[in-house]
Amino acid sequence: MNSILMTLGQLIFTLLMYAMGSVFFGAALVPSLALFGKVWLWTGSFALVPKLFWLGTAIAFGYFIFGFTLIVLVGLFRTLFRLRLKEGTHPLFSVESFKWAFISALYLMINFTFIDFILLTPLANLFFRLLGAKLGKNVQFNSRHVYDASLLEIGDNTVVGGGAIIIGHIVERGRLKLRKVKIGKNVTIGSHSTIMPGCEIGDNAIIGASAVLLKDTKVEARDVWFGIPAESVRRKLQKDHQHKEESENKK
Repeated sequence: MNSILMTLGQLIFTLLMYAMGSVFFGAALVPSLALFGKVWLWTGSFALVPKLFWLGTAIAFGYFIFGFTLIVLVGLFRTLFRLRLKEGTHPLFSVESFKWAFISALYLMINFTFIDFILLTPLANLFFRLLGAKLGKNVQFNSRHVYDASLLEIGDNTVVGGGAIIIGHIVERGRLKLRKVKIGKNVTIGSHSTIMPGCEIGDNAIIGASAVLLKDTKVEARDVWFGIPAESVRRKLQKDHQHKEESENKK
């Protein structure tokens, strides 16, 4: 019986998200459709090739208008309704879990349609700030896999490499756990690395490409971490040096 209720609840929630997506997409398309309509009327007497050129240009330009409009709508909606995630552990069927799923759906609408066009531009910073992230100056995002923005803090001049995953949630034993991710200044997050919930990364640290920081990992300032799971190069060198000294003493 519980499994049936869970499936029914998931189905209802999914349908609600489809309806919400339709409303947001529809509203974001209004300026683009208005532009296309004007170009259609303007080119009414044109020859076929010029008419197709201008209509094609209107469609292409309208796509960018749609993307920017969608970003503004999603950001304003989140801000007006003060949708922020709170750290803690929550049952999967709870208000906080529902809010997390709803905010995630807002993000995914842009993630799947437009975010690639704003990466490595100031628009990416604006977008994540609208979603609740606390960002310093000159942060560079080159990844579309930055989730749970309202649990994210990043300092000045930090670079998030291509394909890196930064995530503030995890589901364990049937419960949703939300934890902040704090990244300091001048940090390099290597391409395709993974930063799990609760991680704290100090200033000037480097997370190597494809490294996986397990949840609640603390990275000291100026340290370098590599591997799966990631480990500190500084600590590894210290251990190797200690083992070498112990070996020499035994001799």
